[in-house]
Amino acid sequence: MRKENYDTTIKEKIIKTGDIELCTESFGCETHPSILLIAGATVSMLYWDAEFCQKLSDKGFFVIRYDNRDVGKSTFYDPGTTPYDIVDLTNDAISILDGYKIKKAHFVGLSLGGLISQISSIKYPDRVKTLTLLSTGPWGDSDPSIPEMDNRILEFHNKSGTVDWTNENAVLNHLIEGAALMSGRKGTDIKRAEKLIRAEFKRARNYISMFNHATLQGGEEYYNRLNEIEQPTLIIHGTDDLIWHFKNTEALLAKIKGSKLIPLERTGHELHREDWDVIIDGIAKHLND
Repeated sequence: MRKENYDTTIKEKIIKTGDIELCTESFGCETHPSILLIAGATVSMLYWDAEFCQKLSDKGFFVIRYDNRDVGKSTFYDPGTTPYDIVDLTNDAISILDGYKIKKAHFVGLSLGGLISQISSIKYPDRVKTLTLLSTGPWGDSDPSIPEMDNRILEFHNKSGTVDWTNENAVLNHLIEGAALMSGRKGTDIKRAEKLIRAEFKRARNYISMFNHATLQGGEEYYNRLNEIEQPTLIIHGTDDLIWHFKNTEALLAKIKGSKLIPLERTGHELHREDWDVIIDGIAKHLND
């Protein structure tokens, strides 16, 4: 696809749907094919680094990242309450397309965002052009032999009750430990992780509301229907992922016909800087095939 010169300013836009506000940012030319980036649980749109988004946009795409409910600058609820389910988050993704007057987009979802993308492709097949699923698993029953979330992750989460979530440095020290668990054998970029944690802490309307994602439910009516997915699907997954074990790729490949895999060797549950070129080039090829 031919690269064009255009304004590279990041543009913020608030999408309103009923009483919900969703904060979005876009990169690139609106006339180019659209990519919707859907982040995982508890993290805001900032997880999709601005440089990553710009590099993806430079491949000839209009790229949108956004805050799910309860993170960043989007609508939030009191901690301990989750008056929405995963289908509501799926509907939010479509509302963003409506807000930008986009008929059809390429969905790129990471972790929880990958589950939302799968449900979107089933519920709204006319709005989803392709799927790219990063560091996620199937919305449905998986092989019981696939390992569950690593105990080290569970032990880390169990410490969250001892953290003063109003204290930026306390939050930083805790989440840096989490970042190290996520980063596989490629190692943690401490400076980049610290910058992200501090930025999310300062930017959030109500930081601790992110934990509402932990009790997210719903979507049973779309469970075990991955055989209905018709969109071309690319799976990208780190071999050292402690949250969604790499063997989940086998389940996705078996359930989504025609799906393809790009393994990221030694990568954990993350968007590691060393993998950006492989991920971006893989997505661009997938979308242009």
